[in-house]
Amino acid sequence: MEIIDSGRFRPGADGGAEYLEQLRVPALSFGTYSLPAGSADGQSPHREDEVYVVTQGRGRFTSGGRTVEVGPGTALFVPAMEAHRFHDIAEDLVALVFFAPAYSGVPQTGA
Repeated sequence: MEIIDSGRFRPGADGGAEYLEQLRVPALSFGTYSLPAGSADGQSPHREDEVYVVTQGRGRFTSGGRTVEVGPGTALFVPAMEAHRFHDIAEDLVALVFFAPAYSGVPQTGA
């Protein structure tokens, strides 16, 4: 068993979004994504399936042509290769992020 310190707001060095990986095994990786209020989420689609669980903050999320309001307790599933992003971030937002298989760090290129 591992105890993982996660879910706290940690903006990036430039004050923008920050992804901090906290666990990696071949089948799964886990981390925390912090987005300051008013920031832009510039991520690209991933090669892995992804689950977000919002633990703090408020904003909106768009994926697969659908936009929803998000806040603490919101869980979101994004299939591999689907464009998605957080936006209209009204309060500093923190989401737990689970990738399966483990995040490759390689964005989708061409479909």
